[in-house]
Amino acid sequence: MIPHLLFYQLAILGLLWLFVMLHAAWPSRCATAQGTSATPIIRRRQRSKELKPFAGLTHKPSCALCEHETAHPQLRPPVRPDPMPPTHRRPREIDTSRHFCPHDGCDYRGWLGLGNLRANGHPSGGPWRQFHCTACEGYFLETHGTLFHGKRTSVERIVHVLACLAEGLGIRATARVFEVDPNTVLGWLVEAAEQLEAFSRYFLCDVHIGQLQLDELYAVLSAVKDGEVSEDEAIERLEQSPQWVWVAVDPESKLLLAIDVGKRTLAMAQRVVHQVAQVLAPDCVPLFLTDGFREYMTAVLTHFGQWMQPARRRAQGPAPQPRWMPLPHLLYAQVVKTVRRRRLVRVHHRVVFGTLEAVHQVLAACGWQINTAFIERVNLSIRQHVAAVGRRVSTLCKGEEGLRQQLALYHTYYNFSLPHASLRQVLPQSEPTKGMGSARQWRPCTPAMAAGLTDHVWTLREVLLFRVPPWPQPQAL
Repeated sequence: MIPHLLFYQLAILGLLWLFVMLHAAWPSRCATAQGTSATPIIRRRQRSKELKPFAGLTHKPSCALCEHETAHPQLRPPVRPDPMPPTHRRPREIDTSRHFCPHDGCDYRGWLGLGNLRANGHPSGGPWRQFHCTACEGYFLETHGTLFHGKRTSVERIVHVLACLAEGLGIRATARVFEVDPNTVLGWLVEAAEQLEAFSRYFLCDVHIGQLQLDELYAVLSAVKDGEVSEDEAIERLEQSPQWVWVAVDPESKLLLAIDVGKRTLAMAQRVVHQVAQVLAPDCVPLFLTDGFREYMTAVLTHFGQWMQPARRRAQGPAPQPRWMPLPHLLYAQVVKTVRRRRLVRVHHRVVFGTLEAVHQVLAACGWQINTAFIERVNLSIRQHVAAVGRRVSTLCKGEEGLRQQLALYHTYYNFSLPHASLRQVLPQSEPTKGMGSARQWRPCTPAMAAGLTDHVWTLREVLLFRVPPWPQPQAL
């Protein structure tokens, strides 16, 4: 047998021999470096953070309303007739400048202030005055074409009901206050919405503004809510299920240029910007300020762009294709907000069209910076005055059409009948009040007055009694 000492010595010698062989067979670092050629490490090219100039589009983005107007152009109004010659009779005391003849066969149909109308008293002792057209010998009431035509309910009652709706009271609550049927209130709202939409289209035209802010706020309709829906689940479904209220406002005059209802898509953005373009004057291109919704860029470029021919880069070869580019004086900036866990964590500004210096130059006239604070404040006013878009309320509309009617009422009420505190003007001399209060030092002013569209604060009764002409008149009222 092998002694234990000899066994341990043989094991130690075997390990030493194994280490020597491994050291001899293992390649050294120096040999590897000398035997192989060193390959340079290629670093990834970092993208430049500088914004590249907009290269333009090879085709103009499509807008459904623009295509419809191209395919179905509006008919031109008839030739304006000459005013009626004055007579030697005693001058009329009743003002007829805001009325027009509604008869189809009359040459003076739809024209204001041509001296063809005469007041003809109150037929059958009724509350409304009758007018006589001396051109066609026709008669009509002063309420023709308004909400009050054929109504037996008093004017004050209808006006008060609509005023409550414009101030944010729900349809059923308004019906309980005035002790009328909710369907009656709804019928008055539907008729008033159609008339007020025509009223806004008639006065909101050829508007000159320097800035424009656009935004959208969500409105959860009751038809979308199947039972109890938590707030977190509602937020997840905002992009597809609920409708959105789209708003465009002038931050300087606080004028509400457009308001519409629809989903948060490119087609809806095109529709809203198209409405804004119809309201603005032909030579007016304001500074656009929106949130980070990317579809706004396409919509603004569609309606405020032009075809441009790029310069040739080579002497030979085909000419470059024309590009749809923004207008040279178009400015557009975005306020991009980053929200995490329903909290605002970051806000940064991005200039899409134009330069940052040009944007700051426009805002410096008012002492402002790039922001959307004014449109956010208007969104809060809409939630307070339109019951269908309030937060955590039970007055949600059943569908989109009902919400659109309430917004049409608020649109006209906000622009023409609701004085804005920041727009009030100092009177040159204090005016005493009828009561025991202090003298009045401020003149109330509405957004329509600040924008130069009217010269006085319209009451809701006055708005609802206004007969909207079928076509634009040569001189604004």
